Amino acid sequence: MKPAVLTGEHYMTGDEAIAEGALAAGCLFFGAYPITPATEIAERMSQRLFGVGGTFIQMEDEIAAMAAVVGASCAGVKSMTATSGPGFSLMMENLGLAIVMETPCVVANVQRAGPSTGLPTQGAQADMMQARWGSHGHYEIIALAPESAQEAFYETIRAFNLAEKYRTPVLIMTDELVGHMSERVVIPKKSAITLEDRPRPKGRKDRYLPFEPGPNGVPPMAAAGEGCAVHMTGLTHDAKGYPVMTVECQEQMVTRLVNKILDNRHDIFSFKEYRLEDADVAVVSYGISARTARAAVDEARQEGIKAGMLKLDTVWPFCEEKIFELAQRVKAFVTVEINLGQIHLEVMRAARGKAPCVLVGHAGGALISPEQVKAALRSI
Repeated sequence: MKPAVLTGEHYMTGDEAIAEGALAAGCLFFGAYPITPATEIAERMSQRLFGVGGTFIQMEDEIAAMAAVVGASCAGVKSMTATSGPGFSLMMENLGLAIVMETPCVVANVQRAGPSTGLPTQGAQADMMQARWGSHGHYEIIALAPESAQEAFYETIRAFNLAEKYRTPVLIMTDELVGHMSERVVIPKKSAITLEDRPRPKGRKDRYLPFEPGPNGVPPMAAAGEGCAVHMTGLTHDAKGYPVMTVECQEQMVTRLVNKILDNRHDIFSFKEYRLEDADVAVVSYGISARTARAAVDEARQEGIKAGMLKLDTVWPFCEEKIFELAQRVKAFVTVEINLGQIHLEVMRAARGKAPCVLVGHAGGALISPEQVKAALRSI
């Protein structure tokens, strides 16, 4: 029987690192359906969960997989699924259900080039807006974007911590290139890993209100079957969880769901600044694209171009205040992403016309080279 945390140095893929990060975070339920290029996460979890007392189940499709994950979390267990673009599309309805029921869980999307079947074995970053608005209605989502196998391990732990702390689904928006690339991953001892657990109810069980918000806007969460009255529904509901079909209740419920993320965004945000202190041009990137963009920044500096990079660890909620701050002191932005400008449009919006914005992107299937990024930097 293997331990939950395989401490030490390992050589593993990004997909395997996500699985190990989930186990280190305390995940005990994984429900999924196989899909390229995310299947390796499910394979690893199927091998490892039994040894730590967890449960793995392959469902009949991605809709059912997401439903199983939501149900397991409602029963009090940290839960997760993994998929790629077509499966992510199928999960959207139950992702919305998890949002409105405030059910913590983690979804890893190992992105591939689409639309539809697209290029199943080649990477892209073109599901970023689907991550933001894929389910219907107005809501906020948390989405993280690791650039390496090492980051995939740590960002998966952070995804579980954020999911638990804010009672919400959290997305890991990785890609085929990170998912299938084998790299050195250092896994710390269990004692060095800080974990969050969902807020728990206090006081008399018969007075428990499953959707009565705490000080940070997040309600305490009781597990079904432990003595508290738990009523959960996808309908607009009050603090008791019972449907209330009024405009006033809809306004109150949706506003709180949005604000519990936005009001705590500075706790959720994570980004890395690289050589931005004196930069004339700010490169904005995330995931695998940040690695080649960083190389381009270094090479541009050797040519006398004062480039720097803002690397987004958290893509949603978007760090628009940081972009606006940069817009007032740089001459231009260059967004680097493997799509035709999904996050680039957010950079343009957040810059508010203070600095011009240039996109380096394509429709998917290959890395963006440092040479392509340097060409844009030279043109600016």
